[in-house]
Amino acid sequence: MLKNKENRVMKIVIYVVCIFLAVLSVLPFWIMIVNATRSTTEIQQHAISLIPSSYMMNNIKILLGKSFNPAVGFANSLIISIGATALAIYFSSLTAYAQVAYNWKLRNVFFSFIMVVMMIPAQVTMIGFYQMVYKIHMTNRLSMLILPAIASPTMVFFMRQYLQPTLSMEIVQSARIDGAKEFMIFNRIVLPIMKPAIATQAIFSFVASWNNLFTPLVLLTDQKKYTMPIMVSLLKGDIYKTEYGSVYMGLTLTVLPLIVVYLLLSKYIIAGVALGGVKG
Repeated sequence: MLKNKENRVMKIVIYVVCIFLAVLSVLPFWIMIVNATRSTTEIQQHAISLIPSSYMMNNIKILLGKSFNPAVGFANSLIISIGATALAIYFSSLTAYAQVAYNWKLRNVFFSFIMVVMMIPAQVTMIGFYQMVYKIHMTNRLSMLILPAIASPTMVFFMRQYLQPTLSMEIVQSARIDGAKEFMIFNRIVLPIMKPAIATQAIFSFVASWNNLFTPLVLLTDQKKYTMPIMVSLLKGDIYKTEYGSVYMGLTLTVLPLIVVYLLLSKYIIAGVALGGVKG
């Protein structure tokens, strides 16, 4: 009886802690959504409120009344994020597969090079990157924010670490004996095995690309090519008056796709963790 009571108490404590952490995680998002429905005056007088107000449509009108079009920024960010994520996932997985499945002389040297590149901040290479883009007349092109994602050393490292204990070379060898080509083996066998890793990295890559302000700010000068983070930063820098309600509305629109992507891919991450637990 005593053990049962202790177990019940422990369960209650765990549930309370989990509920508290869940509320703590959701609270900032809820405050942001609530502030998107409030006026600038209300936000300045009371920074935190959990009750929505009635100024949502007014904030949307202010947001749409700017010199730039938020719908265009939303579409640009979506194109860049989806394109960059797809390229990064596929080519990083392909590179990781080459590192794990093949024995070649410079394999370890190549991996060491990837590790070194991982340590270099992107800001250090930005001047050289901009000069190259300028010389080939590719500024104000969304493609220059998508194509560099092909080389993603951090993702290659993660994918390699995931593949090493997961990929069975017997399956690969069997497919080769059956006459399957290397790309068919990779696309039909290896990629499905990597679903949990792909889902995890897809979330990180999409979020990083969507929230990226520095690179688009350097490369883009045409308002029609602006991304959502650039437009939100312009809202904050209004020379007359900062409309905090419209800023929060812009932030809410910026965060929504990230939540949708996480909800779509989270089941694969959970499945991967459960599979790892069963293997252990």
